[in-house]
Amino acid sequence: MKAYSNQNVLVTGGLGFIGSNLALRLAELGAQVTVIDPCIPGCGGNPANLHGSPFPIHVVPCDIGAPDLPTALLRDADVVFNLAGEVSHMASIQEPERDLAINTVAQLRFLQRLAHHHPGVRVVFAGTRQVYGVPDYLPVDESHPIHPVDFNGVHKYAATMYHHMLSNSGQLDACVLRLTNVYGPHLSLHTPGQGVLAAFLRKLSLGERLEILGDGRQLRDPVYVDDVVDAFLLAGAAATLPSRSYNIGGPQALELRQIAILASELAGVDAPVYREFSAEQKSIDIGSYWADFSRIQRELGWSPATPFAAGIVKSLDHYRIRMAAHA
Repeated sequence: MKAYSNQNVLVTGGLGFIGSNLALRLAELGAQVTVIDPCIPGCGGNPANLHGSPFPIHVVPCDIGAPDLPTALLRDADVVFNLAGEVSHMASIQEPERDLAINTVAQLRFLQRLAHHHPGVRVVFAGTRQVYGVPDYLPVDESHPIHPVDFNGVHKYAATMYHHMLSNSGQLDACVLRLTNVYGPHLSLHTPGQGVLAAFLRKLSLGERLEILGDGRQLRDPVYVDDVVDAFLLAGAAATLPSRSYNIGGPQALELRQIAILASELAGVDAPVYREFSAEQKSIDIGSYWADFSRIQRELGWSPATPFAAGIVKSLDHYRIRMAAHA
């Protein structure tokens, strides 16, 4: 991690959940950090996520696809962490053209300008396991077929291919981290569509019972945000990238009902209740998923270190402190 000391690092989407955690860690490591984030409503960006940092972080409130994005930011960056985008699957169904503009058009414009002004720069993009759709087999490795079930998955895959195409032609040096259910501090708990763990943490922080959709037997592999930040840092600092795509997953596959029951017990909240999927929810449910992360473990030395119970306790402590401060 010493590689980041005095490096100019650009973090798009750096006021959001994972982006802010990454920006704070980079600043702690001695990097000169610039965050680009316009805080588009519904995307989870929040300036408060960087408040209290003992290290300076420069924030540019601009869309990555905007023509007035300062060229110097692109030209001077030693590493680019690209986490800008919309993550809500339901929002992509309700407003597919909005999702297209945020997750595809803006990405294309940003990457073309980046390749022009700083050819060959290292870029690490926040992808999603949603591109795989309903798994054909478990655990899911990077060779799994691509068949997303919603517009968000389609658009995120298009952005993935922009990174790959520009890297294959030598214009960028990019890799994509396909993330599973990430949780931890700075999740936007009150923004719809941020994922099942955000919904769980919101209710638990308020002392409310959780609701489990269906029978709760769907498998997930939650991964704590600090572990995800480690993966980004390793990918950004690697001397070479043996692969262009890496799956990022948690240390253990758990049923959703196990996740809900354990989290409820740790939060001191009554046991969860069950309810049926709505038609919209059922249409984008992928059933069980967990990632095979052996490629990044083998090539870059990453593996998740935080057990789910420990991560949930850390998360609940963070949100309770934040809620008490605003009471």
